[in-house]
Amino acid sequence: MVSVFLVFVLLPALFIAAALWDLASYTIPNFLQLALIGCFVLFVIFSGMAPGAVGWHLLAGLLALTIGFAVFAFGYVGGGDAKLFACASLWFGLSDLPEYALLSAIFGGVLTLTILSFRKIPLPKGFGSQDWLKRLHDQRAGIPYGAALAAGAFAVLPHTDVFRLGIAA
Repeated sequence: MVSVFLVFVLLPALFIAAALWDLASYTIPNFLQLALIGCFVLFVIFSGMAPGAVGWHLLAGLLALTIGFAVFAFGYVGGGDAKLFACASLWFGLSDLPEYALLSAIFGGVLTLTILSFRKIPLPKGFGSQDWLKRLHDQRAGIPYGAALAAGAFAVLPHTDVFRLGIAA
């Protein structure tokens, strides 16, 4: 029952929180990444995941962290985005990492084009008092990529081993 709660309630809630936090403030707080890691540890304990599978999930998280920080070093994403990518990859494992990375990149492209288009139109007067909208509308601001990473997670999650383990537990 704990595994079901973690996969079907808490994990999606954490991804939604990360996406909304990033959209509103261009930050993803560390406590969200720590919660994702902590929930994964609990999932491993309560789902009975095989030790070998745990190793592949840890390797995926480490690989994603390395990739994420390389992309961060080039200035393409923020540090919170790099950490969120690694935490999500920890959950999805090595077998689902390519699909997750590809779908997140596609969602990131759509998000980028949408925000760039949004920035070309004047911000309606009634929305000028909303700091998060002004930040999102600012031509000099980046793209809150955490939203794309969360969308990628939602697209991949139903096809993952943790999803099947969560149902079986």
